[in-house]
Amino acid sequence: MAIPVAGLNHAVLYVRDATRAAEFYGRVFGFEVVGSEFGGQAVFMRSPIGDNHHDLGLFSVGPDAPRPQRGSVGLYHLAWEVSTIEDLAAAAETLSEAGALGGASDHGVSKSLYGQDPDGNEFEIMWRVPREAWGEYEKKGVVLPLDIDAEVARFGAARA
Repeated sequence: MAIPVAGLNHAVLYVRDATRAAEFYGRVFGFEVVGSEFGGQAVFMRSPIGDNHHDLGLFSVGPDAPRPQRGSVGLYHLAWEVSTIEDLAAAAETLSEAGALGGASDHGVSKSLYGQDPDGNEFEIMWRVPREAWGEYEKKGVVLPLDIDAEVARFGAARA
């Protein structure tokens, strides 16, 4: 019998310094610290608009820990979903200002930004296209250039 997963509840990352990583996730994502344990070696954070106990756990592994090696076996990235295309456009500005924006893609069924935290952990911030607009992309996995301004004009609140 398959496990009936309803969604991703939280993510836990190894970082060099949990307190420093928590500052980044607080500043960039607005996550709030809900617990700091073991002298700040473990920090638990929650999105202010979520209903989880915590959305992110950060565990310190020390200042000399190697950065994640791209292309090696292991987690590639986490995807954080935003509610509107305008939220995604605002996220692009926030990530740019933080020096954390690494790229952007149009996946047909979603629009995505990619970034890295100070320890090199990669993440995605994505907005899901309304299902009725998936069209030909419903059964494809595509990576196209993202024109965020065009997508805001197409899907933004002013168009609703």
